[in-house]
Amino acid sequence: MDAILALADGKVYKGTAFGSSGTSTGEICFNTSMTGYQEIITDPSYRGQIVTMTYPEIGNYGVNVEDAESSGPHVRGLIIEELSPVVSNFRATQSLGEYFKEHDIIGVEEIDTRSLTKHLREVGAMQACITTELSAEEAVKAAQSAPSMAGSDFVKEVSVEGINQLTDSSLELRRWDIPNFSMNRSENYHELKPTKYKLVAYDFGIKYNILRNLRQVGFDITLVNSRTPASEVLAMKPDGIFLSNGPGDPAALDYLYGEIQQLLGKVPVFGICLGCQLLAHALGGKTYKLKFGHRGGNQPVKDLRSNKVSITSQNHGFAIDQDSLPEEVNVTHVNLSDGTVEGIAHASLPVFAVQYHPEAAPGPNDASYFFEEFADLVAKYKTDQ
Repeated sequence: MDAILALADGKVYKGTAFGSSGTSTGEICFNTSMTGYQEIITDPSYRGQIVTMTYPEIGNYGVNVEDAESSGPHVRGLIIEELSPVVSNFRATQSLGEYFKEHDIIGVEEIDTRSLTKHLREVGAMQACITTELSAEEAVKAAQSAPSMAGSDFVKEVSVEGINQLTDSSLELRRWDIPNFSMNRSENYHELKPTKYKLVAYDFGIKYNILRNLRQVGFDITLVNSRTPASEVLAMKPDGIFLSNGPGDPAALDYLYGEIQQLLGKVPVFGICLGCQLLAHALGGKTYKLKFGHRGGNQPVKDLRSNKVSITSQNHGFAIDQDSLPEEVNVTHVNLSDGTVEGIAHASLPVFAVQYHPEAAPGPNDASYFFEEFADLVAKYKTDQ
């Protein structure tokens, strides 16, 4: 059926809907990845957003259980140029259109995504509306009245309830290889090594592949709700604490800063994406909204400690204000495209974080060494105590 994409600045695109129908609003953004659309739509960090894929054809390999990064989709909608009419992959269990219909998500194809992306780069991210039922004028008004991403707290919508001890039978802890997957899937799972360290992970919208990587380096993982007090976490006597990725504006999560502060210096702390930004706030820094964010699997980052460059997977619309960081916080990584902060570490405490995604499903894997680095830090801290 016919569909409309309307932006808050009045620009309107017409296309064709797939999946569900109706009306949805959210901040529109674009992702430059060539593959990984399923990982993107199931990443909780995209809560509240309408995602535009810049790659021209989407859906050609369908959807399957193993590639999901959470229990279901979190995007408010998906904008693409062309939906593949054929699903051609032996791992697929359904098409993208069927998946969206099952989960009541609206997709829109036949949109000039090149034009749309150029527009967003020029004017910046904004609220948008996708609809199969409103007029163009009504859709523009719906976009203009939609809540802004700045000041939003979507973490409370995606965080796990209570406290969850993950077991080795959990799907989200099992890593696997694709070759021969259709023959005997059990043979393709990686062997899980014995656990060596007890980890408490704050769930601000954590991705399954982060859990897999943490488990592979020997962490026994307890997942806790974002509002869990630091006193409860420390009472579990963890060897390390992880601050996960997640959606929304880190400046709106001030209720978390004090809790994170209480953890610093007690045990090693590692953060990714939103976890990096929250750590910066807890250390006395600030964040700001980027014009159109960093989203894609081709972001160059320089490690200032080694001068090496990695190609990284990223998904964030906010960044750390480098000038706001206190002297005892070092900037360890920078984005080579715009010079923004991509990693921080405390000068004396066992605390560090990166803004990008070292777990990077489906890739690249240049930065996967951070999980081993964190395990080594935990081991050294335990030895030194």
